[in-house]
Amino acid sequence: MTETPGTPFTAALVQMRTGLRPADNLEQAIRLIREAKDKGADYVLTPEVTNVMQENRTALFELLATEQDDTSLKAFRALASELNIHLHIGSLALKASPERAVNRSFLIAPGGDILASYDKIHMFDIDLENGESYRESANYQPGETAVIADLPWGRIGLTICYDLRFPALYRALAEAGASFITVPAAFTQKTGAAHWHTLLRARAIENGCFIFAAAQGGVHENKRETFGHSLIVDPWGTIIAEAGGEPGVVLAKIDPAKVESVRKSIPSLQHGRRFTVRDPRLGPEQLHLVRSSA
Repeated sequence: MTETPGTPFTAALVQMRTGLRPADNLEQAIRLIREAKDKGADYVLTPEVTNVMQENRTALFELLATEQDDTSLKAFRALASELNIHLHIGSLALKASPERAVNRSFLIAPGGDILASYDKIHMFDIDLENGESYRESANYQPGETAVIADLPWGRIGLTICYDLRFPALYRALAEAGASFITVPAAFTQKTGAAHWHTLLRARAIENGCFIFAAAQGGVHENKRETFGHSLIVDPWGTIIAEAGGEPGVVLAKIDPAKVESVRKSIPSLQHGRRFTVRDPRLGPEQLHLVRSSA
C-alpha cells in the first residue's frame, strides 16, 4: 500500500551502547533494528556514532573508512531493503580525509537508497565541572548545511546531539516544513540528567513537531558514561515513548495530523517578527539585527 502524507505510522528508537569495535557494534545494531521491525516499526532511528565510540585519535583513524568503503553503511543499506523500512542511522563516524572525520547521519529508503545525509554542524567542545572534557572538533570537521527530507508521512529534519542546544536550527527546519525532527545522541550522564528531557520537550513545543531522539546509554568500553533515555516527544511536548538506561527498542504510533492541530492552535511559526537589539556599547546608530522567525 502506498502511504500518503499524514498517514499514521510506527516509529522506533534503537538505544545502544556502542563500543570500540565496529563489527560488534554493527551486530548489536542489526539485532535491535530487527527487533524494532518485528514489533511493527515503519521507521527506525539509531543513535549518534552507531558504528564506533573511540576518543583516542590514533585508534579512531585506524578504524574509520570513507563513506564509499564503510562496511556498516553497506550492511545497513542492505538491511533497510531486506526489512522494507525507512532506516535512519543516527550517525556514523567516517573518514573525510587522512586528518579529519565527519559525524554523518544517513536516512535510508526501503529499497536501500540513501535519501539524505547530514553532517553534524555544532561540535561538542566542553569542559564539565566534574573534570570531563570533550573536543569533538579535534577529530571531526563540522557540517555547514541543514538538511530536510521527505518521508511518506511528512517532512523530516535531521540534527545530531549537541545541535539540540541551538534552537535556531530547529526553527529553520520547522519553517521548511518539518513535521518530525531527529536528535540521535550520545549525551553524557551529567548533561543528560540535567538537560535532556527539558531541551527535547522545548524543541517539540517551540516548533509544534515530533522529536525522535535515539540515544546511547550506559558505561562504554572507553569508560565514557552516556545518559540513555531515548525519547519520542509529540508536538504538545508530551513524552509518548521513553527508554531507560539499557540498550533496547522503544516504539510509538505517530499521527502526523497532531502537528497540524498543534500548529493551528499555537501558530508561533507564523508569528515570528524581525526585531533589533540596541546595544549601548556600540552607540545609538548601531544595532544587532535578530530574526525570531521568517
